[in-house]
Amino acid sequence: MRAPPNSTDLPVLLPMARPVRASEIGKVELGRAGLWAMLVVAAIGLIGEARAAPSDPGLLALLWKWAPLIFQGFLFNLLVSFLSMAIGTAAGAVLGLAQVSLLPQVRQASWFATQFFRNAPWLVLLFYCMFLLPFEIRLFDYVIPLPAWFKATIGLALPVMANMAEIVRGGVQSVPAAQLESAEALAFTRRQILWQIILPQCVTRMTPPWMNLYAILTMATPLISIVGVQESMSLTRAALNAEGRIELLVPMYLMLLVWFFLYCYPIARWTIRLERRFAVKI
Repeated sequence: MRAPPNSTDLPVLLPMARPVRASEIGKVELGRAGLWAMLVVAAIGLIGEARAAPSDPGLLALLWKWAPLIFQGFLFNLLVSFLSMAIGTAAGAVLGLAQVSLLPQVRQASWFATQFFRNAPWLVLLFYCMFLLPFEIRLFDYVIPLPAWFKATIGLALPVMANMAEIVRGGVQSVPAAQLESAEALAFTRRQILWQIILPQCVTRMTPPWMNLYAILTMATPLISIVGVQESMSLTRAALNAEGRIELLVPMYLMLLVWFFLYCYPIARWTIRLERRFAVKI
């Protein structure tokens, strides 16, 4: 027979567990991903060290030797991504606003340009910009050179422009039509409605897809090595040719892959946080 509980015993309220924030989850996942990446690089380095001849330099020593040069190329990739994103964002904002214009000709022309560049292969656009754009522009007595990296930047900015135009168009059309009608009833002009009412509300909605587009663009910047621009992929290939050791192929490209991953993965996590924060509750 079970004994009755003692009347003097009082229930104990356990402390409530602190809720885990999304930022903490992202930091933990990033730390785990970085740890796994470093473990993979170290494992491949040890395998290469074991396969290397005794007279050859160690694999880790060669990676350390070429890492500064390849990292400079990686920074150049980031520079190209910044410039392409800035140019594409500015042009895409204009193109996206043109898609909601009151003039049918402007809407149709902007829609055609958006669909054309949005559905064109990025590499094909790069080749067109490299071969169709001139090497220099003459303005009166001044000669402005157009280097290969700048033409490649324009080639990457074109698809960014088209995707940004869709982001802007979707952001503008996501604002309830009642706000537009109310602003028109209050005698606001079309320009005032866009710049003072519609666009300020669209910024938070357009930020997550804009960041996602930038991450995609950053991962696409190694394409410029195909058209002759010296960046991280080209420098990695040059380092492999200089050493002439086949066992360096996987570790060097993996090192470059880890750099891109450690740069783009936090952007992806931050994008998810902003999507949750700026989610529109219906």
